[in-house]
Amino acid sequence: MTRHPLGLSGFRLLFIGRTLSTLGDAVVPAALAIAITRATGSAGALGLVLGCAMVPRLFLLPLGGVVGDRFDPRLVALVTDLVRAVAQLLVGLELLGGHPSLPHIAIASAVGGIASAFAMPTAAPLVAATVQGELRLRANALLGSATAAARFGGPALAGLLVYTAGPGWAFVLDGATFVLSAALLTRLRVDRVPVEPRSLRRNLAEGWSEVRSRNWYWTSLIAHGTWNAANAVLLTLGPLIAATRLGGDGVWVALTQAGAVGLLAGSLVAGRLRPRRPVLAGNLALALYGLPLLALALPAPAPLVVAANAVALAGLGFLNPVWQTVVQQEFAPGVLARVTSYDWLLSLAGAPLGYVLAPLAADAWGSRAPLLVTAGLVTLVCAGTAAVPGVRRYGGRPATAAEAGAGAGTAPGPVTERPPARARAQAPDQAPDRAPAEDPNQDQTGIRA
Repeated sequence: MTRHPLGLSGFRLLFIGRTLSTLGDAVVPAALAIAITRATGSAGALGLVLGCAMVPRLFLLPLGGVVGDRFDPRLVALVTDLVRAVAQLLVGLELLGGHPSLPHIAIASAVGGIASAFAMPTAAPLVAATVQGELRLRANALLGSATAAARFGGPALAGLLVYTAGPGWAFVLDGATFVLSAALLTRLRVDRVPVEPRSLRRNLAEGWSEVRSRNWYWTSLIAHGTWNAANAVLLTLGPLIAATRLGGDGVWVALTQAGAVGLLAGSLVAGRLRPRRPVLAGNLALALYGLPLLALALPAPAPLVVAANAVALAGLGFLNPVWQTVVQQEFAPGVLARVTSYDWLLSLAGAPLGYVLAPLAADAWGSRAPLLVTAGLVTLVCAGTAAVPGVRRYGGRPATAAEAGAGAGTAPGPVTERPPARARAQAPDQAPDRAPAEDPNQDQTGIRA
């Protein structure tokens, strides 16, 4: 039996495909900002395009979870990859034509956002079916490391494309990686747990019931949403502080690159460690995000601010694979897509709030006040999950028979592998799912936090 996930033929394909597609997505944000700014000279136009992708994604995520459980997640991921490939290629052609239309780009962004709402919930079921047992944490850590590496190299590649060939080629590249991902998915064969056909309302209610029945889960999602709101505050106020108080735009570039290095380091550490209480350890790691917010509020010297962001993003890099592994092990295959969709929804919902409130608060009281308040809030909420019994106990002791079927307020058992799941990947005919663009958040820096 192989002791490394890359020894599994299916995971090798998954890893290669998602690494390439994530790199394509990492190129797009910088290229999009430059292209829209060149075409319109308006920050509001860029906000419109980003909003056209984010709003439908958030509203349709629960429906995407239902579809991911009701139908073959491999097929759902394949179709959405093709839809997003067409959307990105159309934007690329629009930009290459020399006369881009803002409405056309906004519509393409909305189509991509809709497709991603159905694609994102399929990631967990496909990873869970591809890698079994104790290798799953290392597999999730490897995928997290690939995402971090792509985020580090993506902006540099975007700059190379933009200033040599034009921003349109960044979208062509991203579209091509979606096509590659879809091609690899055609080779994946996954046995799935059949879900009894029910009404949409019933399916949504069942997924929500799974979320709220575990107090360690929904309270952690509140912490993850708070983290994303704090990240939005930093992304909104940080660039101006770096430019005016810390020495120039180069400091902000250094800060973001240090964050990518920290994210990579945290993912690598997660693949080596097996904390006894993984949910508690992950949430405490997220609490480190108060450090760069505090450093910017003072403001501390530039090297200290950069180092603080590296440490904070290392916490996120550690949390993501640990959390993904826990969720993939704890929830049955037949509800995993729905649970994941609510996970994404609640985690990412804090980001728009941060984007809206941060500039309003800065205009009213200056940037220091919202940064200090946000630093205290993210530290308190993330570390405060330690007060929840389920968070403290998860992984601390074996589960009893009563706990295995218990509802809210009970402490789950250890992070050990369940009996062989009914969802299986059949090697060697395995191919990868597409990683969600760490877009708004990316950024989906967003937790997934």
